[in-house]
Amino acid sequence: MGKIFIFDHAKCNGCRNCQIACKDEHVDNDWSPYAKPQPDTGQFWTRINETVCGQVPKVKVSYTLETCMHCDNAPCIAAAPDAVYKREDGLVIIDPEKSKGKAEIVDSCPYGAIFWNEELDIPQKCSGCAHLVDAGEVPHCVDVCPHEAIRFGDEEDFADEILASTLLYPEREDDKPRVYYLNLPKRFLAGVVVDPEADEVIIGAKVTAENVDTNEVFVQKTDDFGDFWFTQVEKSNWRVYVESEGYLTRVIEASTVEEDRNVGPVFLYKSDLAQ
Repeated sequence: MGKIFIFDHAKCNGCRNCQIACKDEHVDNDWSPYAKPQPDTGQFWTRINETVCGQVPKVKVSYTLETCMHCDNAPCIAAAPDAVYKREDGLVIIDPEKSKGKAEIVDSCPYGAIFWNEELDIPQKCSGCAHLVDAGEVPHCVDVCPHEAIRFGDEEDFADEILASTLLYPEREDDKPRVYYLNLPKRFLAGVVVDPEADEVIIGAKVTAENVDTNEVFVQKTDDFGDFWFTQVEKSNWRVYVESEGYLTRVIEASTVEEDRNVGPVFLYKSDLAQ
């Protein structure tokens, strides 16, 4: 069955211990036949990408692991089968001797996970710390993660997680990547409900978000700050109904197709019956 990586987005706080650990393990260290030393700068075989989502003041920060996917149908192996191979445990290795001068291996990776070492004239990437795995240990990035956001082990031991996971790049499914992602962020739809005449937020207002494309409906009430957050929603068009006792109902249109959406302040006005 082989080894796999699991990355749980919900557990990652962006500390980048994994990124630093990769440099610590590979810079100035020769782990032949699996990897030659990684350069001090210019390469991150394991890295955390930070994405800022939404619009001020409704903003969230997303952290995502990017690394070699150790694909079963690896494009890099197809590009240079004499220089790149897959171990029986599933780790994909670029042979540092046989790959010398083969810059085309860098271009073959659709994930941007392979780097070119000018000094050594070789392509390089995450080896899954194969030298540590051979010694019965886990990759260094896994070992140092304080929240177990990155895990590594036998595929059969992660059956439930694999069923619940998604691929970082679903369009590359045919590559059969062996890095699985849990709790990848979807879109959010947020705002704040305000009584402009009283210059106060409205606590406990009912907010209904209707997915115009699927007719799915979500309902919640504004919190103690007048805010509402619909998280983990789909990329879609929305119709948002905002209502509170004594106020006229507001209906607004919003879209999360292109990005997370802060609809801003939603003003409610007192109804004539309440005056």
